[in-house]
Amino acid sequence: MGHVTRKEAARLCGYYRITASGEVKVDLSKFYSAILQARGLELEPQKGADHRDGRGRSPSYRVTVHQNGQIVIGAAYTKAMNLKPGDTFLIKRGYKHIHLYQLEDAALDGVKPDTANPEP
Repeated sequence: MGHVTRKEAARLCGYYRITASGEVKVDLSKFYSAILQARGLELEPQKGADHRDGRGRSPSYRVTVHQNGQIVIGAAYTKAMNLKPGDTFLIKRGYKHIHLYQLEDAALDGVKPDTANPEP
């Protein structure tokens, strides 16, 4: 590219946007990230089941019962299990534990709903 400024190099490579007022804004951060990535360096970790979410939290495998009696499993687990809104589960209660069985699962053939201790 010869003797161009960093901003000009970023703009020439397409790392810019035009504002509503027509002003050109160069995105040096994305430009630098692309250069580092091209050289094999990754600054931001890949997101996935094994990584922290966008808020800097990682799955803890622990839940707490909320004041309204609900237990929230969390998006990290539902995403890792590829669960979708509307998926239905059977709850089997044991002594100090519960099991969740996805109703579409073929492994449910011998599992019966928990009727020994019906909900109030």
